[in-house]
Amino acid sequence: MSASIEAKVTQRLSHPPEAVFSAWLEPGLVRAWMARSLVEAGLPGEMMRVEIDAEVGGRFAFSDKRAQGEALHWGEYRVIDAPHRLAFTWWTSPEEEAADRSLVTIVLEPSDEGCVATLYHEMDAVWAAYLERTERSWARMLTAIAQELDQRGS
Repeated sequence: MSASIEAKVTQRLSHPPEAVFSAWLEPGLVRAWMARSLVEAGLPGEMMRVEIDAEVGGRFAFSDKRAQGEALHWGEYRVIDAPHRLAFTWWTSPEEEAADRSLVTIVLEPSDEGCVATLYHEMDAVWAAYLERTERSWARMLTAIAQELDQRGS
């Protein structure tokens, strides 16, 4: 088995940990910020599926429409410790799911301005060439969460 690598992103958000934590688990919020993040990445931003079973051992599935068809991401919640820590697997293929070598952990720490969000994505070292791209994608998602919460006044 190959080694692991870790993507890491830290952002200060002007929202309390409770609001940011909820943004990862509430289907309506996830649909909105994911679409926003996809558009920012130059994609259509048309969410097709947002399915969330927000409990430890529960699963999620998110998909969006792309030129080549449906892009599906899914996983399982491993830790739900509101509003401090959320951990879930992140898969894009049955082979990745079988290998179970992709874990995303989000740590939210309160700050005077709102919170500091640190996201870690531990993955198989075969993805090393995509590490910077992965960090940019997660950073874009955190920014989209902040923008969506700003728009909603949360």
